[in-house]
Amino acid sequence: MTARPHGTTAGPGPGRGMPSAPVAVVTGGSSGIGLAVTDALIGHGWRVVSLSRTRGPQQATVTWVPCDLADLGSLEHGMDHVAGLADGGVDAVVHCAGLLRTAYLGSLDRRHGATMWAVHVRAAEVLVDRLGERLHDGGRVVLVGSRTMSGVAGKSQYAATKAALAALARAWAAELAPRAITVNVVAPGPTRTAMLDDPVRAGTPPVVPPLGRLVEPSEVAALVLFLLEDTGAMITGQTLVVCGGASLG
Repeated sequence: MTARPHGTTAGPGPGRGMPSAPVAVVTGGSSGIGLAVTDALIGHGWRVVSLSRTRGPQQATVTWVPCDLADLGSLEHGMDHVAGLADGGVDAVVHCAGLLRTAYLGSLDRRHGATMWAVHVRAAEVLVDRLGERLHDGGRVVLVGSRTMSGVAGKSQYAATKAALAALARAWAAELAPRAITVNVVAPGPTRTAMLDDPVRAGTPPVVPPLGRLVEPSEVAALVLFLLEDTGAMITGQTLVVCGGASLG
């Protein structure tokens, strides 16, 4: 697949009018699925602006904007910075940042629920609301949800925040369709990232899917890339699950 160039190079000279690399704004690009998405985009000729608390390993090829998505002030400040970097517009927004806290009824932590809502849902609202006018016609929005968004014991708060992304995506897909901008959710099943080893989820250990192994971050990134490029032009308002058969039970 090839990148979808929208912009043109500025200034005089032989490069003027030539297609420029498409630009993607990615959250959580320093680790896990976000890092895999960032790597895939760079490998296919995209320019990436990454919002995350820590800098990822691709220091020379990614524009990093320090940002704590759980903190509204930090997020708004980061978006001010992104707006300055993206004065020529952006071609894609990919919201990968996430965290998981698990608990059963009787021990739900309101702070954990609020933090997951802030990172998963509020950050998506701010991100797309602030960048919506800067998205080129024909652009893409991908929100990373979760296979557990349909509801899993011990993950009610997490599932609720991820389920909200599907509603946002369908509403925004309808609003942005006249501009040929697509909005979709990619919902991974158990994926081999550091999140699986986090002690806070010891009460709900991952279950290996029927296909016999965990999903690789690169496999999730490949689906995201499919949606971002020309191949995804006619897919919008959908939730696409990549779970190794975990949703079959």
